[in-house]
Amino acid sequence: MRRFVVVGLGNFGFTVAQTLADKGHDVIALDTQGTLVDRISAYVSRAAVGDATDIDTLRRIGAHEADAAIISTGSDITSSILASMAMHDLEVKDLYVKVISNDHARVIQRIGVTEIVFPERDSAIGLATRITGSALLNYVSLGRGFSIQEMAVPSVWHGKSIRELSLRQEYNVSIVALHDVLTDTIHPNPDPNHPLKDSDTLLVAGSDEALSRAAKLK
Repeated sequence: MRRFVVVGLGNFGFTVAQTLADKGHDVIALDTQGTLVDRISAYVSRAAVGDATDIDTLRRIGAHEADAAIISTGSDITSSILASMAMHDLEVKDLYVKVISNDHARVIQRIGVTEIVFPERDSAIGLATRITGSALLNYVSLGRGFSIQEMAVPSVWHGKSIRELSLRQEYNVSIVALHDVLTDTIHPNPDPNHPLKDSDTLLVAGSDEALSRAAKLK
């Protein structure tokens, strides 16, 4: 079990805190609004009203002992920046910060965090990518021009094995995992001799250009 501190309990922060708690982790939730704190209190180990930019407050709730912090302070960019700096001062190892604009992201990057989360942008990119790729189901960007995508198995691949298709050589993509939709089973590093079925989906990694070509197959 790990300890997480979640700062900012709007919809994003609430969902993160609740999900982490549901997975059995020790979650400390903090917000300046009592109504939001009351809403999450039944789900987490500890919920408190307080200012995440104040180091004494963070120490009091145990943030200095957290394995990671998630900061989601909505449109209050100043609070987001100062809370991130306070977490650094407390030497919290991993820091995940939700940002609302490119300028916000640039400032947070200069502070230095484990990961910047930009839900609106990432959702928009994922949607645009999915609706322009006929076989594409999910999309996760891993950096400029590179991603992991879940795609339905094109009909021309049905009955053929992963080895037979030579996807790395023919399409310059790699299969990360296979999802058997009928049994809802994920197979990491699937057997290369496994014949693909129409009830399978593939988690594939590669350049956006290569994945786009693969997703257009019928």
